[in-house]
Amino acid sequence: MNDTTDTENPAGDEEGLTLLQLIGSALAAGFGVQSSQNRKRDFSKGRPGQFIAIGIIFTVLFVLIMVGIVNLVLGAVGNG
Repeated sequence: MNDTTDTENPAGDEEGLTLLQLIGSALAAGFGVQSSQNRKRDFSKGRPGQFIAIGIIFTVLFVLIMVGIVNLVLGAVGNG
């Protein structure tokens, strides 16, 4: 009989974070509003590499959006 049913992982805590949880945590961290419960979850289930990758992606997206907004504003000022 298989004795490893739920003795090693009774609560299923070894699962990683979902993509939606990673994105939500990164956005909350960016705004500085991460809840204590989510922070504990991130530190217990998350892997540093995932958060580094999401952070880099969000930083690049943020810079590209800012560049686009500045170009839009400067283009509107130059034409107006």
